[in-house]
Amino acid sequence: MGFPGVWMTESESLVYRVVPKCACSTIGQIMYYSDHGTYFDGDIHDSTQGLHKWGQDDSQKVIEAAVLDRRGITFTCVRNPYARLLSSFFDKIAGIQRNGRRYRGNLVPQLMQKYGIEVGSPEDNFDFDQIRSFRRFLLFARDTIRWRRPMDPDIHWSAMSGHISTFITNGGRYDQIFFTETFNDGMQKVLDAAETPVRVDVGAVPRFNESEGHGPKRAHKVSEYFDDLSRHLIWEIYKRDFQLFRYDFDDPDNKMPTGDIDLAEVHAKLGR
Repeated sequence: MGFPGVWMTESESLVYRVVPKCACSTIGQIMYYSDHGTYFDGDIHDSTQGLHKWGQDDSQKVIEAAVLDRRGITFTCVRNPYARLLSSFFDKIAGIQRNGRRYRGNLVPQLMQKYGIEVGSPEDNFDFDQIRSFRRFLLFARDTIRWRRPMDPDIHWSAMSGHISTFITNGGRYDQIFFTETFNDGMQKVLDAAETPVRVDVGAVPRFNESEGHGPKRAHKVSEYFDDLSRHLIWEIYKRDFQLFRYDFDDPDNKMPTGDIDLAEVHAKLGR
């Protein structure tokens, strides 16, 4: 099985299990900078050198050895499930991707046909009923996760606990898991614990939000997108995420965690 979704610095000082829609672009750029003293020119997801990635064949043995030998600081980052799913919708479904196309080719037309989702377009300034379309997208996301139809779950809206668990079940252990909502503090603690070739001041790092500006802005507060049925579906899909990572299910507008993550509990419950 190995360690899919893992990025590692060439110095082996930092090992990161990527969780999509949880600041992964910024984290990847910080890792790159911590080795090279400069940021990658472009989207870090497109890099093929300067940063080990499990998806690169020549990186797999290096990553596996470092993880199993417990070299470097191993970490990941999580985000409020309500906010993460909304971000996935506005970026991947309603937005235009960096290449000027819709995400996954015919996915959006398929959702328009089968689920009645509307997303607008740049020509009409993305004018559509955001709440109605998001709730229909949520039904689609639930169908992919529960029944794997009309397609397998996408990494951008499948549960964080699922991403994080593969690393544990295949023999890895996390040193730190921090919150997107307190990103600077959490990322700095990771860097302070690591021996990186280049020191990084997280407060001075620009934010590398690769999806910014390519789609509509969220027009309503978070809670307005989630009626009783929507919240029932969210609990069905993300129950473990709320519980393990201490997010407030009862108040969608409270994006902040309600407590600290218990790493021992995470390893015990996700390592089964």
